[in-house]
Amino acid sequence: MISLNSTVSPNATFVRPLFFYINGFSNIPHVKYYYIFLCCVYAVTVLGNSFIMFIIYLEPSLHTAKYIVVFNLAVADMCGSTALIPKLIDTFLFDSQFITYEACLANMFFVHFFTSMQSLILVVLAYDRFVAICFPLKYHIIISNNNMMVIIAVTWKFTSAVMLILVGLITRLSFCKSTVVDSYFCDHGPVIQLACNNTFPNVIMAGICITMIMFAPLALILLSYTCIIFALLKTASRKGHLKAMKTCTSHLILVAVFYLPILATYIADMTSNLHPNARIINASLFSAIPPMLNPIIYTFKTEEIMDVIGRRYKINKLIIPILKQ
Repeated sequence: MISLNSTVSPNATFVRPLFFYINGFSNIPHVKYYYIFLCCVYAVTVLGNSFIMFIIYLEPSLHTAKYIVVFNLAVADMCGSTALIPKLIDTFLFDSQFITYEACLANMFFVHFFTSMQSLILVVLAYDRFVAICFPLKYHIIISNNNMMVIIAVTWKFTSAVMLILVGLITRLSFCKSTVVDSYFCDHGPVIQLACNNTFPNVIMAGICITMIMFAPLALILLSYTCIIFALLKTASRKGHLKAMKTCTSHLILVAVFYLPILATYIADMTSNLHPNARIINASLFSAIPPMLNPIIYTFKTEEIMDVIGRRYKINKLIIPILKQ
C-alpha cells in the first residue's frame, strides 16, 4: 500500500512516502500492561545509569581507564533506551503509529547506533580485563586514561560512520510496495523489505554491520577470555584464579545479558517458525532489559563502586558485605 501522501518523481519511478506506519504490537492481547512494564524499565534505566555516571564523575578514585569505559557504557545504555522506549510508548499506547520519513530514518539511526555502541563498549571492557590479567605489569602503560579515551572516541566515531552509511543507503530506495513497517520501531530490515527497487547494497551493508557490530565483538570477547583462562592456568594459584576471575564477573554477566537473548532470537528465528508477535516482544525485551540491568550489575558486583557508595552515603557496614555477595 502506497501512502497517498508520497513524493513521486516525474517519471514515476521513485516513490518516497511522507509517512510510514509502525505496525509492531498489533493484535496482542493485554499489550497495554507490557507498555506499563516498559515505562517502569525505562525509569529504572534512567535512574540506574544516571547514578553510575554521577558516582564515577564525583569520585576521584574511579577516574581510571576501566571506569571511563563503564561511564560510556552508561551513556550508551541511557541514550539507547531514550531513543527507543519513549517513542515506542508514544507510538502504541497513544495510537501515534504514523511517523514521517525523516523521523523514521532518525529513529533507525539512533536505536541501531546506541545498540551497536553497547556491543563495542563490551569489547573494550573485555580488552581492559585481558590486559589487566595477561599483562598486569604493563597495564598502566597500555591502558592509560589517555589511551582509553582515544579508544572510546574512535569507537564512537567508527559506529557513527557505519550507521550513517547504513541509514543513508535507505534514501536511494523507492517505496512502492507498502508503508507498513512490521516492527516496534523503524527497524532497518523491515523498512528495506518495503522497497521495490534493488536492495542488494542495503542487504550487504546490513550483513557487514551485523558482523562488525554483533558477531565479531562476541568472537573477540570469547577470544579474550580464552587467553585470560590460559594465562591464569599458567601463572596463578587457585586463590589467584578466583581473585582474577572475580574482577571479570560483572563484565561476563553483562556479556551474557546482552548477547544471549539476541543469539537465542536469531536461532529460534532460523530453526522454527517464530510468530511475528513473539519475535517483536523478544526483540523489544533484549533492547530494553540490558540497559536497565547493567548499572545494577556494576553497582552490586563491583567492590570499588560499593566501597565508594559506603563511604559517601554511609550505608551500614553490615549491609555492604551482603550486597557484595
